[in-house]
Amino acid sequence: MAPTPPADTLRIALAQANPTVGDVSGNLARARRMRAEAAGQGADLIVFPELFLAGYPPEDLVVKPAFQDACRDACAALAADTADGGPDVLIGLPWREGDRLTNAVAHLSGGAIVTVRHKVDLPNYGVFDEKRVFDAGPLPGPVVVRGVRLGVPICEDIWTDEVVECLAETGAELLLVPNGSPYWRKKAEVRLNVVAARVVESGLPLVYLNQVGGQDELVFDGASFGLNADRSLAFQMRGFVEEVATVAYTRGAGGWTCVEGPMAALEEDERADYRACVLGLRDYVAKNGFPGVVLGLSGGVDSALAAAMAVDALGAEKVHCVMLPYRYTSDESLKDAKDCAAALGVRYDILPIAPAVEGLEAVLAETFAGRERDVTEENLQSRARGTLLMSISNKFGPMVVTTGNKSEMSVGYATLYGDMNGGFNPLKDLYKTEVFRLCRLRDRWKPDDALGPDGEVIPQNIIDKPPTAELRENQKDADSLPPYDELDAILDGLVEEDARVADLVARGHDEATVKKIERLLYLAEYKRRQSAPGVKVTRRNFGRDRRYPIVNRFRDGG
Repeated sequence: MAPTPPADTLRIALAQANPTVGDVSGNLARARRMRAEAAGQGADLIVFPELFLAGYPPEDLVVKPAFQDACRDACAALAADTADGGPDVLIGLPWREGDRLTNAVAHLSGGAIVTVRHKVDLPNYGVFDEKRVFDAGPLPGPVVVRGVRLGVPICEDIWTDEVVECLAETGAELLLVPNGSPYWRKKAEVRLNVVAARVVESGLPLVYLNQVGGQDELVFDGASFGLNADRSLAFQMRGFVEEVATVAYTRGAGGWTCVEGPMAALEEDERADYRACVLGLRDYVAKNGFPGVVLGLSGGVDSALAAAMAVDALGAEKVHCVMLPYRYTSDESLKDAKDCAAALGVRYDILPIAPAVEGLEAVLAETFAGRERDVTEENLQSRARGTLLMSISNKFGPMVVTTGNKSEMSVGYATLYGDMNGGFNPLKDLYKTEVFRLCRLRDRWKPDDALGPDGEVIPQNIIDKPPTAELRENQKDADSLPPYDELDAILDGLVEEDARVADLVARGHDEATVKKIERLLYLAEYKRRQSAPGVKVTRRNFGRDRRYPIVNRFRDGG
């Protein structure tokens, strides 16, 4: 049989898809639906993100032989579908050959698995642990689709130059890169710079396909794009949205150029952070099968923002807000919580906690005899609230959303088994000052796919009043912590930069305050280890990004 003559036009469908880790049959069904959509768009080829059939990242699940078999069987089933003459498929899955397990992409065409390419560079930093579970593949050559030689480096393979250089030298004409690249603030700029460097070095156009959706604390933002060989933007897909978009490339004297594709505007900075938090919460709830969420609505800024995100993610009918007042809860807080619940349109209940707190104090009275009241009694209030919310969750099934921010999680200004109770925290990687900014943002803007109401949903008084836990008379956060502008600047240095105490003092911060915050940061590690997962929006979230020992006597400067 004569070889297929090279095409002068290639229509590539990009499946910016939202897989679920471990749901191999569901991911296969999604791939089939998207391939049918691509066929309707006249595509020659559809490309799926990294490890799509497994879901990404599969972590240690991927070393389980039964899971590897399920992914391989799904790949074979999808390959059989391509006997229909429709689009070829490039799809990611774990690939076992003998005693080697690789992160691979399979080319499916004509009813068969034609060839497989393997990831070479395995990331082993930040949230990534691929060297723990995968073997590195050999340097790849191109994959031939419709007579066109396509280079298929996988995600990290383009973050250094070796793999792309090899593909260019072995005749690749166009680079297609399947990715599982998680979101963090300003990540789009980083990706663009990496892609531009590979385009300049290779002289080849590059298509960057990214997955979308939430997986535990990671959110994948999609935002797939392409650069032509001259580094001009070829196309741009939307962020935080699952979709199939077909882009058309034509061959000219200077190689391949994109002549058709979407040009979406990306949301950046605070808007992107908000969308990441909403998407992460939505997928965590949906993929774990919860019917909805319940949270304590205190009249404070954190719980108000968490409630707004929950409504935007799930719809008001799936959000239950509970005010849990005690003697220190002000009339102002009662009114603010009620007004916020009304603005969001959620179910709102008031459950006074005095009987629970006073009952616990009575039980402990003999044991505590002769001791002054202190933070112990304050924590009883928080733990009574946490117990009531967990009881609602146990009885009716909704997941408890916990609402502590990164500033509080940093210094331990949170009660273990109290306000830290919950299944997921959309605010976990947002400092307090960022919480205020996102509240103001949400009152003037709403994401296109948000399910909540337009307009002001967080009453202005919640944003304006001084933060307080209301665990004792006239309490304010400033009684225990520096002003949040100052605290967050110090924490940004200590957490995000690993800055020295001396560096922060040189920036104008008081040395004693910096050392106090560093001490609190280390002491609170045991609390963070027991905290709910939450959406990653910074480069260094509390989780896989920052792995500090709980037993730790180091202090900068003694």
